[in-house]
Amino acid sequence: MKSPMRFHLLLLLVLIAVWTTPSQGASLRTELRCQCLTTVSDFIPIKQILTVELTPEGPHCPTVEVIATLKNGYLACLNPEEKWVKRIIHAILKRPSQKAIL
Repeated sequence: MKSPMRFHLLLLLVLIAVWTTPSQGASLRTELRCQCLTTVSDFIPIKQILTVELTPEGPHCPTVEVIATLKNGYLACLNPEEKWVKRIIHAILKRPSQKAIL
């Protein structure tokens, strides 16, 4: 499979996984610290990723955290400085926000 096609497939599957994950609205953080002590820079194939959670920097942590839940149950903190992770973050942030149906 060609590299651009692989990227588009990866992006589509990540967006589907993120889009279909139930939203919990504004959740309360019980811990005011970073969840990721170390990050993974190596590319993780999309077939292994179940969901991706993006936590912006804030009072709990000075850095953006990108946490991928893998199909084997493991959580992987992705390095937000890696090019492939930046593409995932950009795709998540570009997606249209869901509007409440009244």
